[in-house]
Amino acid sequence: MSASSRVSRQELAQRIAEDIPEGAYVNLGIGAPTLVANYLPADLEIILHTENGLLGMGPAPAVGSVDPDLINAGKQPVTALAGAAYFHHADSFGMMRGGHLDICVLGAFQVGSNGDLANWSTGAADAIPAVGGAMDLAIGARNVWIMTDLLAKSGESKLVTECTYPLTGVGCVSRVYTDYAVFDVIGNTFRVRELFGDNTVEALEDLTGLNLK
Repeated sequence: MSASSRVSRQELAQRIAEDIPEGAYVNLGIGAPTLVANYLPADLEIILHTENGLLGMGPAPAVGSVDPDLINAGKQPVTALAGAAYFHHADSFGMMRGGHLDICVLGAFQVGSNGDLANWSTGAADAIPAVGGAMDLAIGARNVWIMTDLLAKSGESKLVTECTYPLTGVGCVSRVYTDYAVFDVIGNTFRVRELFGDNTVEALEDLTGLNLK
């Protein structure tokens, strides 16, 4: 059987939100990970941090309610929850580097079976430049979760035995959420935590070329 069942980015963001425990301090990386903020349960206290200096970030604002002074690190409009705090960029990076974040959710170009992460690029001329705070998050957060498509646009697996792109962090990734399945990184191996739809471990092995547990 070939791997065929995929979930949307919105569905994957909702799935990630389900795993974030109450009381966690969380940073959501630029791009798809920011969608997670829209699915956090309103009855749980989960504190979102953004590296440009806001603790207590809320979901995206409703149409017509955008505050141009409230943005995340990706320059997207956000909201601030009651009790939110604003602070200097240097203080924000001190939180990241000092181990004060429980979880960060980042995108990826490649994730190695040993937990290495490659997720930065200078990109096009209009792209957010270089690595930003990803390196600080990768080494500073207690848990590094990845939200990504399993396959690149070229069809190659983003889960690899060894990263060939420039590294963001070494041995830092603990879990990978993809559109086909959720994987844990344990003992230099990708272990399938949850399959979506009719996907099987064998089908994902064919798709990725990896030996999965």
